[in-house]
Amino acid sequence: MGLTNLNSTHLSSAKITAAQDAIAALETALAEITVNLSPEDRRRYGSINEQNKLFVNKVYDYNQSQANLRSPEVDWDEFNKDHSSRNNMEGMISRLESLITRLNNAKTLYDYDNYQSALVDYSYTTYKAGTASSGFEDKYKDLKQFFVKNSVSTAPTEEKK
Repeated sequence: MGLTNLNSTHLSSAKITAAQDAIAALETALAEITVNLSPEDRRRYGSINEQNKLFVNKVYDYNQSQANLRSPEVDWDEFNKDHSSRNNMEGMISRLESLITRLNNAKTLYDYDNYQSALVDYSYTTYKAGTASSGFEDKYKDLKQFFVKNSVSTAPTEEKK
């Protein structure tokens, strides 16, 4: 028999509620800055690449260290707020992506465990259906639909005229 119960640690209902409440609190805390961009807006505004991040950071450094070299046409208070906000967002996104990866990994193990157990149950059902045990034949018929074998089409070909 293969490996089963790869992840047998489960959150209590209190911890699930606490996690869901924390997500709701996070959504509420970030609601005023979250924006839904259309696909067109995403293309228009794009994503700042690594080279451009370096450029922005260099301008920020000059702004901080040599104020006399700043362009008077830039709203530097807003520039600094934007820079700080994007750094904060990047840190939060990184942490959330890491959490999402770990949650997906845990879910993958739960899915694997469920599937393996379902296969064991299907094997048992197949055995019991063969012994004419009450109820198992109907269960077997219901479950076997998930194991349909693909066959090559044997449709007749069109004859040449």
